[in-house]
Amino acid sequence: MERQQIIAQVTDIFRDVLDNDDITLTDATTARDVDDWDSLNHIQLVVGIEKHFKIRFAAKEIHSWQNIGELVDSVAAKI
Repeated sequence: MERQQIIAQVTDIFRDVLDNDDITLTDATTARDVDDWDSLNHIQLVVGIEKHFKIRFAAKEIHSWQNIGELVDSVAAKI
């Protein structure tokens, strides 16, 4: 799967979980850039991504992400 496809699918998950169809994600996007992306929603986002791609992340891996690009790198490495 290509990187842009992963970003598009992750964007759909963000839009669904955060109930905001205006969200547009890039590699550089961080939680500060997205309204309502707080610690509670972060958990729901991670669970949604894991279910969608049928993968699991380690807690250490999740805590290491600085932006969407690093999250997408982790997804790409597992699928």
